[in-house]
Amino acid sequence: MNKKPRVVVGLSGGVDSSVAAYLLLEQGYEVIGMFMKNWHDESVTISNECPWMEDSTDAMLVAEKLGIPFQAIDLSEEYRERIVDYMFAEYEAGRTPNPDILCNREIKFDIFLKAAQKLKADFVATGHYCQKGSVEVDGKPVYQLLAGADPNKDQSYFLCQLSQEQLAKALFPIGHLQKSEVRAIAKNLDLITAEKKDSQGLCFIGKVRLPEFLQQQLKPKKGKIIQIPDNLAVFNRLKIPAGVTLEDLDTDELDALALPVHYQANQGKVLGEHNGAHYFTVGQRKGLQVGGTGKPLFVIATDTKENNIYTGLGDDHPGLLRNALFVKEKDIHWIREDLVLTPGQSAKYQARIRYRQPLTEATLIRREKGLYVIFDQAQKGIASGQFVAWYNADECIGSGTIF
Repeated sequence: MNKKPRVVVGLSGGVDSSVAAYLLLEQGYEVIGMFMKNWHDESVTISNECPWMEDSTDAMLVAEKLGIPFQAIDLSEEYRERIVDYMFAEYEAGRTPNPDILCNREIKFDIFLKAAQKLKADFVATGHYCQKGSVEVDGKPVYQLLAGADPNKDQSYFLCQLSQEQLAKALFPIGHLQKSEVRAIAKNLDLITAEKKDSQGLCFIGKVRLPEFLQQQLKPKKGKIIQIPDNLAVFNRLKIPAGVTLEDLDTDELDALALPVHYQANQGKVLGEHNGAHYFTVGQRKGLQVGGTGKPLFVIATDTKENNIYTGLGDDHPGLLRNALFVKEKDIHWIREDLVLTPGQSAKYQARIRYRQPLTEATLIRREKGLYVIFDQAQKGIASGQFVAWYNADECIGSGTIF
């Protein structure tokens, strides 16, 4: 008699993972539910609420209803080391990390996957809105990370750092469904999570107010808010002569187009004070607490060494716009290893720098020191530390950390 393939589902206590577990049962898998407890450090207060306890209970009740084994696993130490410490270090350096992408790469599809394999699991599954495909290259299967069928919920961006090894073991049971269909299935089954709101905040931590969270470790430090006039803002757009292609540009020209702009305090006027440049990110509007400027004020650059924030008036300020970005060689990641660009090569893809952002046509140019991503249309608020992901239609091909 054939043994059923065994899959461990990351039951988060939400509706998506609940329905994922049910669908796997329907497909004939042997299903085990596992709740990941990622945070219980009282020294860093997150909020007065304790959402993980409620989530853990809901996950257990779903497992009970579906008649599947359930266990909780404490990954808080690994989460602190790999996600929280990384976040603090990145913000302190004036960069903008994406903990959700890191959580998928480092926690759910690494530590959690290894825990599942100890239970002799063939696969792990999550409630992500994305899909998995495969193509054959040189006689071997190559796995594809595809967008979810619901365009409003597509979460492929959050999984853009997964490897072939991780994708081989991953299942995304709800990726072909719309959110409304997932809720309808949960309601039909009378699951406790059917009407539960989607969780907000950091991956698996719950409700987090980021400035308060950062202030636990990064101490306030008074600095200047400086307004840069439009005519002094550097809009990284290289004037490319007729007949010259992007691929013809030398490294200095590409750097001029793609590297972050650095301003000096004497280039603008002081509008007020802030409590620490490391609390702010490029493109941010809230939290500046400067009035009387007419148009809204946006952060266009931060300097954590000098502790200055540089701002511009209005969301069309040229300092907010960049046509290109750079990814260091060590930070380039290809999901499709068969499509890797080598130095001197280029390719056309679509790219995004944040979740739910529409994909934009872009040219990828690979040079010795890294990868240049040059957008057909200027992008707002490109911040160091964010992830850029590139796609071919609905397939995520690779990603990288923005320098």
